[in-house]
Amino acid sequence: MPVTVLLVDDEPLVRAGLRAVLEAQPDIEVVGEAADGAAVIPLVRRLRPDVVAMDVRMPLMDGIEATRAVLRTVDRPPKILVITTFENDEYVYEALRAGADGFLLKRARPAEIVHAVRLVAEGESLLFPASVRQLAAEYGAGDGNPAARAALRRAALTEREAEVLRLMTRGLSNAEIAARLVVGTETVKSHVSAVLSKLGARDRTQAVIAAYESGFVAPG
Repeated sequence: MPVTVLLVDDEPLVRAGLRAVLEAQPDIEVVGEAADGAAVIPLVRRLRPDVVAMDVRMPLMDGIEATRAVLRTVDRPPKILVITTFENDEYVYEALRAGADGFLLKRARPAEIVHAVRLVAEGESLLFPASVRQLAAEYGAGDGNPAARAALRRAALTEREAEVLRLMTRGLSNAEIAARLVVGTETVKSHVSAVLSKLGARDRTQAVIAAYESGFVAPG
């Protein structure tokens, strides 16, 4: 089955470019388009895409509000890949905090766009770990948010789970974490699932942001 994608951007040329790049791949199908976040929920419910490629800045409803709305109201919501012009945009950080699975730069090369869509569809959500560290340092982390610190304490991660979370903040995949810890990939998947469950995180990106905002790891 191909990965199905909904394109959401107020610039027709951006949508056309993304469609051309993605539909050149045999395993990706663009199933719809929208020019504003306000149109996303009915399209998601009707088309059931695997991935929504969502512009972060749109005139009526931006990508942050649209992401929140989709995750709040849609059963089995799709993965959300935020499209942005500038990777250090505060809007990007807020979209990731709202539950977006990663972000894609509009200037990205075609191969990078295809890779990003496949990656989030597979659940490997953190696309640019260095950029997320920078965003967390600039907009979210500081010396640690008290509520985030308290939530991390309540999570009571085991020593191995904490080690896995640190490696997740560096953008390592399950296979890379397994190689680093000299354990099986399935073991790492179990640890990642436990970390997400204990932190109440939807995905790896939210877990990583929680790690930064709590001061568990320093974004610098």
